[in-house]
Amino acid sequence: MENIKNGFKSIRFKLFITLCLAVVIIIAFLIILNNIVLETFYLYSKQKDLMNVYQSINSYYTNPNSNINIELELEKAAVNNNFDIIIKSDSGINIYTSNKDFSSTIGKITEIETSASSWFSPKTVLYKDDNIIIRRTQDSKNGLNFILLSGNLQNGYIVYIRIPISSIRESVKISNNFSYLIGGIAIIIGGFVVLVISKKFTKPIVELNDIAKRMSRLDFSKKYRISDTDDEINELGKNMNIVSEKLEITIQQLKQTNIELEKDIEKKSKIDEMRKQFISDVSHELKTPIAIIQGYAEGLKENVNTDPESRDLYAEVILDEANKMDRLVKQLLELMKLEYGKREFNNQKFNIVELVQEVIRKSNIMYEEQKISIELDSPKEVYVFADDFYIEQVVTNYFTNAIKHVKEINGQKKIKISIKQMDEINKVRISVYNTGDKIDEEDLNRIWNRFYKVDSSRNRSDGGTGIGLSLVKAIMSNYNNNYGVFNTENGVEFYFELDKEENN
Repeated sequence: MENIKNGFKSIRFKLFITLCLAVVIIIAFLIILNNIVLETFYLYSKQKDLMNVYQSINSYYTNPNSNINIELELEKAAVNNNFDIIIKSDSGINIYTSNKDFSSTIGKITEIETSASSWFSPKTVLYKDDNIIIRRTQDSKNGLNFILLSGNLQNGYIVYIRIPISSIRESVKISNNFSYLIGGIAIIIGGFVVLVISKKFTKPIVELNDIAKRMSRLDFSKKYRISDTDDEINELGKNMNIVSEKLEITIQQLKQTNIELEKDIEKKSKIDEMRKQFISDVSHELKTPIAIIQGYAEGLKENVNTDPESRDLYAEVILDEANKMDRLVKQLLELMKLEYGKREFNNQKFNIVELVQEVIRKSNIMYEEQKISIELDSPKEVYVFADDFYIEQVVTNYFTNAIKHVKEINGQKKIKISIKQMDEINKVRISVYNTGDKIDEEDLNRIWNRFYKVDSSRNRSDGGTGIGLSLVKAIMSNYNNNYGVFNTENGVEFYFELDKEENN
């Protein structure tokens, strides 16, 4: 239904209706014209024919020519024009007669002309001058209507020329019927022609309308096809293409500007968020060490313990807490930069096996004191592509956490580091396993949050800040690589993945 309504509103339909109405109006005008002026025009035309024949006959007798057969010429004129012609001498003798019946009628007409001046009524007289008179007459015998010319020739002869006229009304009726027929045919043929022509003329308009609709939806992919014709529609199409191109460029520029503005806003928002988070974290985490430092400092000031050993202990505690505060602030700053994309990575190819061996070597005092068994399961060389500084932090965090939480199982404290190549996804997985207590299921996801510690490790003696695993999370998130932890039968295993160096 909607398509039908739209069809009635289309230019093609309006053009078709307009042209059809134009045809109907023209036909109606012709019918009205037939009814009003056809009779007058018909009589004028016949009158002109009579006068032309009269002048020809007059010339025959006025300027006699031996080469002209007057009787033959009169016969031709009568036949060609469907005229009845009678020529009488000035004494009333018939010189020429083309129709005997007309000859008898002329006698009666002559009597009427002599006895009744009403014959010259304006209703019947069509034309009159000094030599001729043209009037409408009716044959009393058959009731037919005629136009009769009575005239005097220059040689004294009298000429009568009569032409029958058909009924004007009948002629008008026939003409009107013919107009109806022609009008119907014209509408049918014209309608077909209009459909073809309107399609040709409206096609570029429809195309321009479609382009305009697409432009309203910010779709500038379609362009008007320029034709060879140099008309207004073609010019409009050229201008539409120019507008489309300029709008597309302008909108692309606006989009780019908007993207940059969004980035600036997002950057500012991240900076504000980072600043607020940093202040919040520092304020929360520094309360305890500040309180300890304040308490020991007041003790020194008040000389609570006067012996040198006690003062040295107080000073050592203050220094240790200050160092912890310094380490905490530095780690927080590094974590913020990693989380908010402010740290650039110096990615390069390096052997992850050598890096893990170096981390183990640096921590030998820690695990040897606890008599921990260290096992490294890996090939001699496995090359990865990453920033070795940050990857060393990840490995160190995993390894030191394992040392802190390792417990003896089946008479042995064990830490196992595995390096496996996953060729199907072009990755390398590094995992650190330690024997000991399992992590509660609700804590498996929480341990990656900053400052979160499981209950068993909530003490200050281990020197931890609760930020190590948060740093791991931030570093791996920047590389879009997997990391995580899961419980095993006799302990816990942490892992992370790195991109494998393709040219390994």
